[in-house]
Amino acid sequence: MDSKKLAVLCRKLAENKKAENAVVLDVRKLSSVTDFFVIVSGTSEPHLRAIVNEVMDHLRQEHHLRPRAVDGDVRAAWQVLDYFDVIVHAMRADVREKYDLESLWGDAPRLGVRKAKSAKAKIPDPPLE
Repeated sequence: MDSKKLAVLCRKLAENKKAENAVVLDVRKLSSVTDFFVIVSGTSEPHLRAIVNEVMDHLRQEHHLRPRAVDGDVRAAWQVLDYFDVIVHAMRADVREKYDLESLWGDAPRLGVRKAKSAKAKIPDPPLE
């Protein structure tokens, strides 16, 4: 799966668990470390844990992908999943506001969000290549 499809899938998976303010930043022209940042907020430790588990479990079970590194802890209100070309940041809203990654990477274009036709419509996984 290419990095853009993986980033969009990570956002979708986080949104499956009601992640707030999910954003995908395209940092390919700004960073040699990764291609995309997926930044999402959760409201509590259990909510963050549910988001992180949804992303990790789905990618492992359905796509045989494991993060090369996991840093932080949901108890510390910020956890990072490093999938090499995609880095997922799951953080509590107050921590997200404090570190303001969107402003730090303000030159990075944001990937648009596909709108479902209804609140119950399911967005399919991006096709594998």
